[in-house]
Amino acid sequence: MSINFYSKRFHKLVSFIIFIPLITIFEISTINKQVKAEKNLIAASEKDLFLYRQMGASYLCIASKAEIDFEKGLGIASATFANVIIGKHGGAIKELGNEKLDQKKLYNAGTFQIVGSALNICPESIPKKIKNDYEKRFKQLVKESKK
Repeated sequence: MSINFYSKRFHKLVSFIIFIPLITIFEISTINKQVKAEKNLIAASEKDLFLYRQMGASYLCIASKAEIDFEKGLGIASATFANVIIGKHGGAIKELGNEKLDQKKLYNAGTFQIVGSALNICPESIPKKIKNDYEKRFKQLVKESKK
């Protein structure tokens, strides 16, 4: 029985044998780069938070004027706010020190902050119930901070 070195089957086998180790090396290299990148994340500054908050509020105002459901628009803006902070800053916020916030906490904080900013940008687009809830929560936070 002889081996036909010119067959397609033989070339596929050789290519596969060479290709697998190259993929493995590439994947290990990629994982190492991701780990190094995560170590180099810088906590979000107040300037960063302002930018993300304003972008979310702008999106919310545009979505409301385009007659997109307010709750859906707010959900998308809040999720984007949280995802950017996690992706770019590892969930860390400079004012909080070494504490990293999870997706849910960032989403909730983003929701509150985005509504507050949107009230300044496009108050006519914010439903009364949302506005009243925001003002009630804001007064409660101010009261708690004075203690």
